[in-house]
Parts: sequence; structure tokens; C-alpha cells
Amino acid sequence: MVAQAPLVAEIEALGEKLARARTSINRRFIGQDRVVDLVLSALLCGGHGLLIGLPGLGKTRLVDTLSTVMGLKGNRVQFTPDLMPADILGSEVLETAADGSRAFRFIEGPVFCQLLMADEINRASPRTQSALLQAMQEREVTVAGKHRPLGRPFHVLATQNPIEQEGTYPLPEAQLDRFLVEIDVEYPDRATEKAILLATTGESEATSEPVFTDGELLAAQTVLRRMPVGDGVVEMILDLVRACRPGESEAGSRVSDAVSWGPGPRAAQALMLTVRARALLDGRLAPSAEDVRALARPVLSHRMALSFAARARGESLPGLIDAVAAQVTRIEAAA
Repeated sequence: MVAQAPLVAEIEALGEKLARARTSINRRFIGQDRVVDLVLSALLCGGHGLLIGLPGLGKTRLVDTLSTVMGLKGNRVQFTPDLMPADILGSEVLETAADGSRAFRFIEGPVFCQLLMADEINRASPRTQSALLQAMQEREVTVAGKHRPLGRPFHVLATQNPIEQEGTYPLPEAQLDRFLVEIDVEYPDRATEKAILLATTGESEATSEPVFTDGELLAAQTVLRRMPVGDGVVEMILDLVRACRPGESEAGSRVSDAVSWGPGPRAAQALMLTVRARALLDGRLAPSAEDVRALARPVLSHRMALSFAARARGESLPGLIDAVAAQVTRIEAAA
């Protein structure tokens, strides 16, 4: 018990610091607490976030505010159909010195930062989208045969327009799996929209202030991984992920009939991390079963696909995930 005392103090201190960070973020990004918490969870877990929503809902503003509040060097790339991989990663150029000698020099692309905003990532071609795969997984890029490490910490927050809009390319499944969470940014309610109008159309706007440094964020990521997770929560995570895979013994007939492919082990890893982050943001010392149920949709929805027959029947992937999560919760509670 004595050995746990320093960890408890670290968790409590980090929780207070995160409360200040949320207050600072909310000065510029108003009324979207769920979205803010999910994005902060991605950063605390050392992962990446995919924000999905129509243009004009504040996604770019949120990422810009996070860069300030979390003390990270941020870059922004606007993805367009003519964007090339070298525009993101960088390239080598041949330079001529004053003495006439020539040598190649590497010019770093915008990916060499700590927080990269990939704006409208699904408007670029699949070739350009895939340029981020190595960066997101290995925190390095390979250009001209040389491995080049990226900043620490390194996070990608990508915004994506709904696939139904024209001029968009679906992200490859392998790249989707690299995103820790998928975050739906929806229209604000009436009261929130009124607050946004009053805050952004006056003579001046509120500003956010730095709360973390990059070193403090790295330390926070270490503290989060030391948080305890009860055996019941671990079993529930396994039950949920395996119940979403067609063909598994844990999967019900509805999942086997409606799902083409389900989440892999990376989904279970993501849940193990994000439930800790949610508990931390709520001021709790350990995650609960409710955290698993609340995070099922953001963690699993981009790691699964409905079959053609299920789509034709009008099946909903979020609805299916919620049903499986509720069933698993009841089973765990009964046990």
C-alpha cells in the first residue's frame, strides 16, 4: 500500500493539471466536452486521433488550440488531390556550394513536428495518405534510404469529411487501424451555438494558455501506463473485442451475420489505454466497466466493417457496437 502512495499522488496531480488544460481549451473550443476528452485521451495514450465531421464545426480550431495548451510544436497540412508524399515527408535537393562542389541536402517536411494536423486527410490520393503510415506507427520516416526520427512526442490529429461527400477517398484499413480513436464531431446544440456566436463575433476572442510542456506530456503518458486496471475490466475488454469478430466463439449470430471483418489485438490495446485516460480525466484512480462501454464506439467503429447484406438491410455499425457492449456489460455484471 505504501508503494502505491507516490503513484496515487502523481495521478491526482495529473488530474488537476488536466482540469486546467480542459478549461483553457474550452475558452476557444466551446461546448464539445466529449470531443475534447477523446482528443486529450489520444494524446495521453501516445496515440493519434481521427476527427470526422462536416466542414466548419471547429476541428481545425481544436487542433490549433491543443498545440498551444499542450506545449507542442505543431504543423498543419491541407490534404488536396494533388498533394504528393514528398510534400509531407520532405525531400533531398542538390545544392551547389560557393567553391562549385555539389551535395544533397535534406529539407524536412511538415511531418517533422510534435503535433501534425492532417486537414481533410481523405481528400488526398491513397498514395499520399499512405505516406503517414510509417510515421504514425514507428515515429520515423524513410527518405532516400535513410531513417529519420520524428519529434517526441509525435501525434497525428487528422480531420476527415464524411465519405459521402464528393472528392473524398476512403482511408486504407491499415491506416485507420493506426488511429487510436475515431471522434465524431457533430453540430452544436442551440445553447452552445449561441455561446459560439457571442464568443467569436466580437471585437476580440478568448485565447488559450499553455498548461503542459512536451516533457510533461511524455511524463503524463508514463503515469497513465502505470495506472492499475482491474481483472474484471481486462476481461470485459477481451470479451468486447472478441465478440465483435465474426467467426469467434464469443461472437453472437448478429455479429457473424452482419460484420465482414472485426477488430484485431490493437483494438484491445487501445481500450486498455483509453479507459485509463477516461478515468484520469474524470478524477478517478482506476477505470471501470462503464469506461469500456463508453469507449467501445470511438475505439472499434473504424476497425470493423459491415457486410454488403447488412448495409442493404440498413444495419448501423454504431448501433451494433452499442448492442454488443451492452450485452458484454450485463454478462460481466452478472458474473
